[in-house]
Amino acid sequence: MRQILEAEVDFSAIRASGPGGQNVNKVSTAVQLRFDFMRARITHAQREQIKLMRDARITSGGEIVIKAQRFRSQEKNKQDALDRLNGLLAKATAVQATRIATKPTRGAKERRLEGKRNVAGKKSGRGTVREFD
Repeated sequence: MRQILEAEVDFSAIRASGPGGQNVNKVSTAVQLRFDFMRARITHAQREQIKLMRDARITSGGEIVIKAQRFRSQEKNKQDALDRLNGLLAKATAVQATRIATKPTRGAKERRLEGKRNVAGKKSGRGTVREFD
C-alpha cells in the first residue's frame, strides 16, 4: 500500500492528558489525526479490508481516528500519528499467504500412537480388581 501523505489527512491540535506540569495545561501538543478512507485514493478491495478490520480506531462512518501524544512537540506527534496510520493501513491491507497443508511425518504418527497406547494402558489399569478363588 502506498504511504499516506500529510495533505490527505486532517489534523487537529488538542491538549495532551497525563503528567507535564503547567505545560500540559497551556499548550496543545497532542494531535488527533482523522483519515476518511471511504473517500481516499485507494482501491475498493483495500477499502473493504480496512472496513473488516476490528480496531477501535476505525469508526463506523469510515474514518480512522488516531490520537498521538507521545512527544512534547506537536510536529513530532504529527509524524508519529502519520507513521501509526501508515502502519495500521499496511497491516489491514497485507495479503495473507495461503496455508499449504502438509502430512504429518512418520515420527509424529508413531509418537501419537505411542501416546495413545500409554493412555490406554493407564486407563485399563484403573478397572476393579477381582480376586481369584
